[in-house]
Amino acid sequence: MYWDKRLRSDFPLLERKIEGKPLVYLDSGASALRPKVVVDAMVNYEYHHHANVHRGVHTLSQEATEAYEQSRLLLQRWLGAEHPEEIIFTSGTTEAINLIAVGWAAPRLQPGDEIVVSVMEHHSNFLPWQRVAQQTGALLKIIPLCAETETLDVSALDTLLTKKTRLVSLAHVSNVLGSVQPLADVIQRAHDVGAVVVVDGAQWVPHNPACVAELGCDFYAVSAHKMYGPTGVGALYGKLERLEEIEPFLVGGGMVEEVSETGATWAALPARLEAGTPPIAAAVGWGTAVQYLERLEQEPGRLLAHSKDLITYAVAQLQNIPGLRVYAAEAERVGVVSFNLQDVHPYDLGQLLDMEGVAIRTGHHCAQVLMKSLRVPGTARASFGVYNTREDVDAFVEAIDVARSMLLG
Repeated sequence: MYWDKRLRSDFPLLERKIEGKPLVYLDSGASALRPKVVVDAMVNYEYHHHANVHRGVHTLSQEATEAYEQSRLLLQRWLGAEHPEEIIFTSGTTEAINLIAVGWAAPRLQPGDEIVVSVMEHHSNFLPWQRVAQQTGALLKIIPLCAETETLDVSALDTLLTKKTRLVSLAHVSNVLGSVQPLADVIQRAHDVGAVVVVDGAQWVPHNPACVAELGCDFYAVSAHKMYGPTGVGALYGKLERLEEIEPFLVGGGMVEEVSETGATWAALPARLEAGTPPIAAAVGWGTAVQYLERLEQEPGRLLAHSKDLITYAVAQLQNIPGLRVYAAEAERVGVVSFNLQDVHPYDLGQLLDMEGVAIRTGHHCAQVLMKSLRVPGTARASFGVYNTREDVDAFVEAIDVARSMLLG
């Protein structure tokens, strides 16, 4: 193990008991818990430094601006971007992807153009492209699963990618299966036909820096609350030349250079894509969350190794339970494992696990296209964070045994 259960003390919520039992939180893929240092940083900002950013010469405004921009620099480092201007603050991954869809894709795509996504995308990386296709007359094409392995069928790109492909959008890690996608191969092949590549990185960045410059993707979207920061803030990374091509879909204060009665000129990046007052306190908290992850990382791959250790251990334990099916069991994965117990609805299983103090996610996980491909209405999903240990996995498996005995006898 890379660290022990003493790390739990950094997360006050883990002091709670559910049904009289210590909380085992296995829903970090939906929203990771906040360490105390993140909450303290936000409170400190609100108590001592709050003002609007980029708009005042007084001390508080200068301090708020410095704290806000420091978070941009920290995120630039974690994502591996070359320039701070390549980091655009948004309300989350959903807004980041919609910003590309509305501001970049919709004005450019024409009837006959093609968009390629995968069958396993979260709705936030599927619905924007579905709508753009409907609005522009473009064709939405879907990378299927390999029936045997339930992983992405990359061989399908041989026919899916054509000279008409304008955009490919793919999750770095499936929020349902936890499988890590072969991004380097997909990005290279997409670029070979002249397509722009969008990556939903929400499920990767809690476990490892993104290295976007090395990956070579055109856009990369993330959310703070997946990586131990607050809700309501996220970011879009984009290559400078791609960001310059985006037509702002929000216009207003802070994003203009000059306004006249007849027109306006937009400000330079990143301001031109950050209209209005940003989520300053949340951004400050996110910066602190990044620093927290950097302290845990210490050396490259440490966080990822911890995640893979837990996942490997969990999958092995789950496969020993009679009647339990793990989806994409042999896939390279991080953070997430989905499963079903034969003859048990995942919702019922989730409720019984909650009675044992174990919090998991049940349902379609905002990935109904994938559920239809798997031919199930939903799954149970456990997702792991830095505060989880093998002891949590043991408690989780024991809780499934209890639920199984109650439901199946």
